[in-house]
Amino acid sequence: MYEPIIDALRRGAADEALAAAREAVAAQPQDPAAHRLLAAAQRLSGDEAGALATVDHALSLAPDDANLHLDRAGMLLGRRQLDAAQAALARSIGLDPNQFPAYIVQAQLAIGRGELDEAERLTRTAARLAPEHPQIAALEGTLALRRGDADRALAILARAAERYPDEPTLRHALGFAYLAKGHLAFAEQAFRRLREAQPDSLPLRALVADLLRRQGRPAEAADELATLADAHNASPGLRRLVGEMELEAGRHERARDLLLASLRAEPRDRRTVLALAEAWRRLQASDEARATLDELLAAHPRQPDLWRARLLFEEFASPAAREVVQRWQAAMPDYVPALEAAMTIHDVAGEADDAEAVARRITALAPGHTSGELRIIDAELKRDPDAAIAHVERLLARAETEPARRNLRQLLGRTLDVAGQPGAAAAIWAELHAEVVDQRLPLPPVSALPGDWPAAATLDQPAPAVLLLWGAPGSLVERLAAVLDGNGAPLRGDRFGPNPPHDLFQRYDTITALADGSADPAALVEQWRAALPARGINDGLVFDWLLWWDNAALLALRPHLPQASLLVAVRDPRDMLLDWLAFGSPAPFALASPEAGAHWLAKVLDQVADLHEGNLVPHRLLRMDDIANDPAGITQALADNLGISLRGVPVSRFGGSRFAAGHWRAFAEPLKDAFAVLEPVARRLGYAAD
Repeated sequence: MYEPIIDALRRGAADEALAAAREAVAAQPQDPAAHRLLAAAQRLSGDEAGALATVDHALSLAPDDANLHLDRAGMLLGRRQLDAAQAALARSIGLDPNQFPAYIVQAQLAIGRGELDEAERLTRTAARLAPEHPQIAALEGTLALRRGDADRALAILARAAERYPDEPTLRHALGFAYLAKGHLAFAEQAFRRLREAQPDSLPLRALVADLLRRQGRPAEAADELATLADAHNASPGLRRLVGEMELEAGRHERARDLLLASLRAEPRDRRTVLALAEAWRRLQASDEARATLDELLAAHPRQPDLWRARLLFEEFASPAAREVVQRWQAAMPDYVPALEAAMTIHDVAGEADDAEAVARRITALAPGHTSGELRIIDAELKRDPDAAIAHVERLLARAETEPARRNLRQLLGRTLDVAGQPGAAAAIWAELHAEVVDQRLPLPPVSALPGDWPAAATLDQPAPAVLLLWGAPGSLVERLAAVLDGNGAPLRGDRFGPNPPHDLFQRYDTITALADGSADPAALVEQWRAALPARGINDGLVFDWLLWWDNAALLALRPHLPQASLLVAVRDPRDMLLDWLAFGSPAPFALASPEAGAHWLAKVLDQVADLHEGNLVPHRLLRMDDIANDPAGITQALADNLGISLRGVPVSRFGGSRFAAGHWRAFAEPLKDAFAVLEPVARRLGYAAD
């Protein structure tokens, strides 16, 4: 859709780019990307004022789009009061008043196109004319930032801002440099100063609000934009953004109203649908959600996100859910996700033949579709395991990508297991792990402390509870996390995502530093506390899902975090190793071989046994063996352990079925060396030797 515009921009064909961009905006008036391209075309044609107005409109549609904010910053740089600058330059160095601004604007256009070398060349040319001009520093800092060198950008811009404290272009660039370094409070100050000079600027207010939100102050962030969001002409994107902030601040009714207004204006926006569904859930407004979604679906019957949201407000696989899925299929008869929902309902109801029939329809529409093929293979395994193996091998022969081949090889292992060939299954799984060892996280170190623990502190006054959740690979700890998250607990799973906290429970070197005495335990705990607001925790109440556990952490927890308790998911260690081998783990730890994994797992679980036998920290061991594939059982066991009430969550949150307790015995021969390593710790944890 955008390729003609982008092509014209690359060729410098301003009129052609303008015409194509205006067509795109006319076709999709709520699409910020179309407005962004129109602004680029306007800049190319020399219409700087029009380009800035267009970007401001795009930001009203998507107030938290970082790329749009950067585009606007560049335009502001290009639109600085050039007449006054030219006059000053002409007086001071006798330059042609049109030449210097032209280089500045051209350099900004080059940055906008991503042509950083060209932008640098133009900046050097401009610098020869006016080396001390603040716009040169702004350009140099922006270039450094775009090249990923935030330290250099910050040094250039901070130094220039000291000389020109009221220069808005420098302040703008400096704010983004602080942002790149994660210095949110400094970035907020920089953009606040600009906002004070331009109180009606939506982009600046949105930037300040976003920074407040990222510092754990969602209510202040929402208040920053409240009057704009309440305006009759507020864009759906702005209302959605403020609604999300209100939701984060716990002001659920206000969030619901804003998000509903946004969704009525733009019913295709998935982000709005998800946020509104969460607002209804927190308000326990299921009837309102059903009625509103049914109304929206009557007007927009082919919007799949509305159907998915509608299903959220029916009990999983219930008769009411079946009726919703039937309506969805009637509205979108060949839509694969609707068929997937129908297949799941048939599966849960035990309607195996109907589920297989739907699966075959899915694979006819989308050959190689994963869940459809899996359902067919499951049916074949029950009828004829050899046919199921042949089916997977046919899919493997047709697979076109390496990720697809890896998934199918993993499935082939599972199929061989069911067909009674555990040796072949284990060999395939071990190969898959060995092939990617260098792409996985190394196994965390395991300390060997003598057991001379510091005295446990006592609480002088009540403090918010801290629950540390952990389980070794194969323990199915992720199913406990799914229950907690589904119940709205303050669970933080960010240690497993792209932006984990950089604290004592994340860094591997914490283990070594605590064990050898080179770390300050009190400082490490304070560092953990200090990171909580940035993780969305402002009241100290946190359920922290840990990447690793080592008893060295007790050196910090016992004296400095007495309100912390540890919840450990455990299974028979041999079942854990087999699960890790067949299904992987939430953290992509390297498994060089079953034997290597067994040695590491034995050391880690020996520490768990030490902790449990010595009651070294308040803790609970939650045994997953008999409830691994029972969502209701997991929910009840977790509720009993924590002493709280928990509702059930959809089985879809748990992924596929895992091996039943004791399945390791089917692999006793092919994995005998690895299981021999785990037998002693299995007995320590209360499991039979064989």
